[in-house]
Amino acid sequence: MVTNRNISRVMRLLQREAARWEEPIVGHYKADAFATLISCLLSLRTKDAVTAEASRRLFARARTPQTLLALPIPTIQRLIYPVGFYKTKARTLHSVCHELLARFDGRVPGDLDALLTMKGVGRKTANLVVTLAFRQQGICVDTHVHRITNRWGYVRTRTPEATEMALRRTLPARYWQVINDYLVAYGQHLCGPISPWCSRCPIAFACDRVGVRHAR
Repeated sequence: MVTNRNISRVMRLLQREAARWEEPIVGHYKADAFATLISCLLSLRTKDAVTAEASRRLFARARTPQTLLALPIPTIQRLIYPVGFYKTKARTLHSVCHELLARFDGRVPGDLDALLTMKGVGRKTANLVVTLAFRQQGICVDTHVHRITNRWGYVRTRTPEATEMALRRTLPARYWQVINDYLVAYGQHLCGPISPWCSRCPIAFACDRVGVRHAR
């Protein structure tokens, strides 16, 4: 089981393994809070390669709330297709840009609670913006973080939001900003939802394999 007695060793191994793989696309935009926010919204329920191409096409046309809001929604839909729920996301992007201009002077707020007041911005997105673009404390819990920390036995939760709250209570603060980066890469390449590569996993010594029915 992963516990706070061995979490430092586990995180060192994760850091080493994650360095072997390409950084998730959202991390490519961390110097720009607006691009981080938009690319994260595009990434929801979408594969990273699809998000990368959609972000590239969209940002070639618009890199500010003003220029993105000026694009008609059908144009945004065309630019971001085939991301998941692309029609809904196009409307969300318009709404977010409108709120940024109307309430935040066109700037992405660096405060988690302020981000969560925006329609379409959930805890995963808000935490990712806060940690990546503003280098503030937060824990971004996506499907990989939720699945893997439960698989370890480190937390026992049913939803990503519950996982975030459990990690805030348990995980040492020095790992809050990086756990998403490490586990996204790990979840994509080794610790998948079905038939994970346990035989190749350097963390197998500490993993309870909760819910794993078949492994390679």
